[in-house]
Amino acid sequence: MSTRRDFIAAAASFTLLPVAGVRAQTEGLAQVVGAYRRGVGDIVVTALLDGFLQLDPTMLTGSDQVALGPILAQNFLGAGPVDTSINAYVIQTGERTILVDGGAASAFGPTAGHADAALAAAGVSADQVDTVFATHLHPDHVGLFTADGVARFPNAELALLEAERAFWTEDANFSGADDQTKSFAQLAQSAASAYRDRLKPMTNGADLAPGVRVMHFPGHTPGHAGLMVSSGDASLLLWGDIVHIGPVQFAKPGLTIPFDVDQPLAAETRATVFDMAANERLEIGGSHVDFPSFGHVYRRGDGYGFAPARWDHQL
Repeated sequence: MSTRRDFIAAAASFTLLPVAGVRAQTEGLAQVVGAYRRGVGDIVVTALLDGFLQLDPTMLTGSDQVALGPILAQNFLGAGPVDTSINAYVIQTGERTILVDGGAASAFGPTAGHADAALAAAGVSADQVDTVFATHLHPDHVGLFTADGVARFPNAELALLEAERAFWTEDANFSGADDQTKSFAQLAQSAASAYRDRLKPMTNGADLAPGVRVMHFPGHTPGHAGLMVSSGDASLLLWGDIVHIGPVQFAKPGLTIPFDVDQPLAAETRATVFDMAANERLEIGGSHVDFPSFGHVYRRGDGYGFAPARWDHQL
């Protein structure tokens, strides 16, 4: 029979590494590549983690009139910037391989620009992608071309809403704009130019592929859009940038971010999409919802909450 004395003697035989030794062993380690598959009937949707941005909740319009502290605490977050995922997606229908957005490339420094590695981890090569769908043309979505302006997906057409293409490619829309906005426009125009011979302007409600329908969600940008993916009885809404700082905006949908081109319309669209997702119990995936981003929206108090989906063991 083991005794307390035996336990103490056994414990004394173990060699404990000093804290410095433990830290030395973990130096240089990075988080693993983010690629996670989700089955939607016969369609497979893979979330790709491009990286993250740090966004300060106080930047949200109207946040000075909202008690952010309790909302952040309820989500186990402190004051200060919130790490916000940048997600892209691959939709594989069996016939088609569609990339939804291309990440940030080098636009936001070393915390982003890892979509290529995630795509490779998912077993998809650039030349297998036959369509790139841009939810919109902001810098964290248009990592679709090289530094030389060449399309990174040589066999793909670039599909986007015509309203989005028209907005970003019309220079008159940016006369008198600040330098940041002009740089956004230049990146958007570079993306469109890289695929100029393979642009596919879309309209609201059009089918991008069988089981993949375009949905216009205006406000964040004029042609901001999502995709409804459906197969059999299953469906998944990829909603683009409906939220940016989810822990706050789920609770307070009326708060908007300065990057919204039309902030009142963005808030109205968010309310409509939240209401639809909650009423129809839709599973969603969002470009800035914490990776792997899949889950459900539900009503909570005078706002909403988000329930992450359980791990999908079988596609």
